[in-house]
Amino acid sequence: MNSVAICFVCLGNICRSPTAEAVMRTQVEAAGLQSRIVIDSAGTGDWHIGEAPDARAQGAALQRGYDLSALRGRQIAKADFERFDLLLAMDEANLRELRKLCSTEQSHKVRLLMEFAPRSGRLEVADPYFGGARGFETVLDQCEEACQGLLADLRVRLAAGN
Repeated sequence: MNSVAICFVCLGNICRSPTAEAVMRTQVEAAGLQSRIVIDSAGTGDWHIGEAPDARAQGAALQRGYDLSALRGRQIAKADFERFDLLLAMDEANLRELRKLCSTEQSHKVRLLMEFAPRSGRLEVADPYFGGARGFETVLDQCEEACQGLLADLRVRLAAGN
């Protein structure tokens, strides 16, 4: 394996998945692996196609040095299951939607992001959309921890060549 492609997936692609994309991109760049790890995000729903991430998500992310301003919402497509090696859902509901869309042969690619943060004791990234500012901080905390675990896993995969 010379490279790996990852897509983070939430419902609307305006809060959690773009946050995860930005966090992961920053960690990958810091590790010098940007030429080997492709990162994207999408939503299972179509409500926010072409829209910038939620202003609250952007504000919280910017406070920690993550710039979400260039990202735009898009909906997951069948072709994404061919394009990406991992499609990481933010929660169980989006995991179920992804599994409905993918073929049996591709189902191994679909996982929960929080599987890479086993110490957290959580399987889902909290949805901050209907809450206050603290929810966006929680999402950042969860994404930072899970992306660290994901990056460690990807380093092993890339080193092993599979």
